[in-house]
Amino acid sequence: MTLEAYSAFPSILCDRPAQGVLRLTLNRPERLNALDADGHRELADIWRVVDRDRETLAVLLCANGKAFSAGGDFEVVDKLTQSFEERANMWREARDLVYNIINCSKPIVSAIQGSAVGAGLAAALVSDIPIAAKTAKLVDGHVRLGVAAGDHAAIIWPLLCGMAKAKYHLLLNEPVTGEKAEELGLVALAVDESELQEKALAVATRLAEGAPAAIQWTKYALNNWLRMAGPTFDASLALEMLGFSGPDPAEGLASFREKRPPAFPRKAPY
Repeated sequence: MTLEAYSAFPSILCDRPAQGVLRLTLNRPERLNALDADGHRELADIWRVVDRDRETLAVLLCANGKAFSAGGDFEVVDKLTQSFEERANMWREARDLVYNIINCSKPIVSAIQGSAVGAGLAAALVSDIPIAAKTAKLVDGHVRLGVAAGDHAAIIWPLLCGMAKAKYHLLLNEPVTGEKAEELGLVALAVDESELQEKALAVATRLAEGAPAAIQWTKYALNNWLRMAGPTFDASLALEMLGFSGPDPAEGLASFREKRPPAFPRKAPY
């Protein structure tokens, strides 16, 4: 399959830096690779094409600029608070992003630098071998925005770092450095930022040089742990979308725009 097959995904740069390795690069550095509506859809859908690409034996997911991804555009979030159709569409796309990575037959290595939030963080952590710069900052910002942690956290964090640590970081919106993420088991490796791209490419190249069927089938079997957590993930994602219909996300979004702490109502919803 030629790179022309990936022309439907203009937000993502595609190249082949080594034989058998497809590199996917988030390419919106002027916005810290925050995902607009098109970028979010492309990041969800591209894995189906990768799965059918027989020339690709391993994937390297990375990003241009100083941040891996700053999460979703404020405009996208704003629409989610106002439109049922937007919430329904985002539920489908966010579900597809996670399940398409899980079900993609090719092993995926991610290289995480700078800030990693939102759907970008989801793609990075659901990848098979996440590698982070020691100085990277990983944070699931959902509760800070005022919605449930739904786009990947419930399916992956408890499995990788345990329930107690998952609750601490997800309920408190507590950031994790790349170095700490390796200690927790949230990423496979943490390296100096100057070595990140080289190391991630080397790992992807090793995968591409291995026995394809053995590697792909091992990934499939291991990812049954994630498939078993599917109902938990589905519930978390539905609750996230439900939250966008309430009052808290409007305050959370305003606080981000105004660069101040949020003032959520001190009253439980039920």
